[in-house]
Amino acid sequence: METAPEVLSAGIIVVDHVSAPIEHLPASGELVLTRSCDLFIGGCAANVAIDLTKLGRRVAILGNLGRDVLGEFAERTLRNLGIETSQLVFWDNSPTSQTLVVNVKGEDRRFIHLRGANDLLSAGQLSETLTPQTRVLYLGGLFLMDRLDPEEVSTLFRQARKQGTTTVLDVVTPDGRDYGKSLQRILPETDFFLPNRDEANLMTGLSDPWDQAQQFRDWGAGSVAITCGSAGSIFLSANDSFRAEAFAVPLVDGTGGGDAFSAGFISGLLDHLDASQCVARGSALGASSVRRAGATEGVFTRDELEEFLAEQTLKVHPR
Repeated sequence: METAPEVLSAGIIVVDHVSAPIEHLPASGELVLTRSCDLFIGGCAANVAIDLTKLGRRVAILGNLGRDVLGEFAERTLRNLGIETSQLVFWDNSPTSQTLVVNVKGEDRRFIHLRGANDLLSAGQLSETLTPQTRVLYLGGLFLMDRLDPEEVSTLFRQARKQGTTTVLDVVTPDGRDYGKSLQRILPETDFFLPNRDEANLMTGLSDPWDQAQQFRDWGAGSVAITCGSAGSIFLSANDSFRAEAFAVPLVDGTGGGDAFSAGFISGLLDHLDASQCVARGSALGASSVRRAGATEGVFTRDELEEFLAEQTLKVHPR
């Protein structure tokens, strides 16, 4: 008999067109060569689902795809990886979301994004799929799905928490809207909020990660982990306050590094680890992701993660 998924990973699903690093951005009319240009699954919900599955977790994914060749590619890829895909919805009138990921040597990646069917995801789709067996509800890509009403997301998270499901939230910040107003509705029902430093800056107007985290706590978040790239991460809750350094690895492609952190962090929650151990797992999985092109190609399996953490210790500094 099949065992029910323990994680529902919901939100944006994207097909990524990823170039290997190029020497420089092309000028107008210029052709720049790359050694490879590959098609990968991306988007917060897909990346977290894949990464958790690599760690041996049972995961269902919920999201929207277009009824097109890229939607078929996405569904087939996720299903073949062992992810429960019965909650995917295909739309005739909207294409599968896509992102062009341009990598330039020595620089952060650049994105050109088509929202597509992701924009049609609703809280109603999510509420219909929650079960008492769902231990963690992860929602990734908030603010990139305009149909998701903050009040409805808050109600969904409240429903999840009442049945004992841990709520985890991540965002994508595409424009200068009033993020604070929406977050003040959702964060009081959010157990763990996992943005990166740049996203947090856009949402709060604050540059210091500690100030950002405190703002999110003031808006109601239970616990906040903010990733800061090579500077590591910080964690703030009612009981914990610390900064963690980053694991040093060669950077090939940063795509999916934050999602890998989220997956590693969630795996720690599922194993009842403390906050610093959850952050260590997240940091290790995030480091594994950036070593190869694509959002999930380089992510550790569970055995590889355990071996890596047995050999390297993440330095953590109490605040």
